[in-house]
Amino acid sequence: MKVILLKDVPALGQAGMVKEVKDGYARNYLLPRGLAAEATESGLRLLAGQQRAQAERTQRDRTEAEKVAAALETAVIEIPGRGGEGGRLFGSITAQDVAEALTRAGFSVTKKQVELNEPIKTAGFYKVPVRIGSGIIAQVDVNVVAAK
Repeated sequence: MKVILLKDVPALGQAGMVKEVKDGYARNYLLPRGLAAEATESGLRLLAGQQRAQAERTQRDRTEAEKVAAALETAVIEIPGRGGEGGRLFGSITAQDVAEALTRAGFSVTKKQVELNEPIKTAGFYKVPVRIGSGIIAQVDVNVVAAK
């Protein structure tokens, strides 16, 4: 019997897959628990439509993320920090500070998206990676200025 998996089933497959299983397994286990539905003609058409819509949504999200990444890569963010001689800062610039500066510049970024390995402790230009989504990472130019 052919079934469409509605939920992930270990050792069988993921939701949305069409699988051929034994009749008893489908009737006694998969169908009563709501894990699968019988693969009828209309069900297969519905599944194809859902997969097509999901692919379009994914492509639209990726395109939007690429636009945001391009805008981020052209932006130069300036972050002032209190510092002393030689450009050393009294405190440090963290991912939270970078995220706030990007938000002030008009980008919707959280501190979890900023991939700063360690806090910035000296003034200068830095390339900070920002994870946008869909596997896209933008390199943002950050200028840390030591103010006395």
